Amino acid sequence: MHKLVVLYPKPADPDHFRDHYVTKHLPLVMEMPGLLAWRYSFDVAATNGEPPYFAVFEGDFADAAALAAARASQQGQRLAADVVNYATGGAVVIDYSVEDGPS
Repeated sequence: MHKLVVLYPKPADPDHFRDHYVTKHLPLVMEMPGLLAWRYSFDVAATNGEPPYFAVFEGDFADAAALAAARASQQGQRLAADVVNYATGGAVVIDYSVEDGPS
């Protein structure tokens, strides 16, 4: 399993971010090839103090090659190009292989 995580700092207009993200960006997410599962939250908290992020997205892919293919696809390129339409604070994008712990 390979995970894509997108961390969003606080935007200039949180209401616009939420509206655009839910009504325009997430429908693009659903078109991403190879995406096995996804989740997001606007309820980001920190253990101490103000959280450094406003929102978070997680996407699951079979492996790094599946993620790379999805990002290179027409849908992945449209998705990446849409970020400037709502995320005035930018976005931190990370990905990594997920290792299962012992049961």
